[in-house]
Amino acid sequence: MRKRKIKKVLLISFSVLVFLFIVLCAHIYIMMKPRPADSKTIAMARIDFKQDIKQSDADKITSWLYSQQGVQHVLCNQKTDIAVFTFYPAKISADKLVSNLSSSLNYKAIRYTPTKEEMMKGCPAMAGNSFVHKVYDVMNKIL
Repeated sequence: MRKRKIKKVLLISFSVLVFLFIVLCAHIYIMMKPRPADSKTIAMARIDFKQDIKQSDADKITSWLYSQQGVQHVLCNQKTDIAVFTFYPAKISADKLVSNLSSSLNYKAIRYTPTKEEMMKGCPAMAGNSFVHKVYDVMNKIL
């Protein structure tokens, strides 16, 4: 009688764990699936300036970026000659902003785009050797 209860408890426990693992896998797959940008999507971009900029230049760049439609927040650092901004990709593209900035303010500016390896290092969930990434790969192959 006692062995039967233990087997029943173990079977139920194992079933619950398998169910929870399946729910976890489904959640990871759904959340990691790429989606097209919509009106609520916010992206971040970086601009590298190929010349030294002063604080007055940084202020000018910051105010110009803020005046563009779709730009949410701007940080410009004259020490590193870099500007980082968040924007709504449904309203404007980062490449277009950088191009317009270069032509309007006469700065040698390029958009920095990280390599695939840098992207993998930057996101802990997508690091090539992480558990989440391995589960995502398995789910991607199955589905």
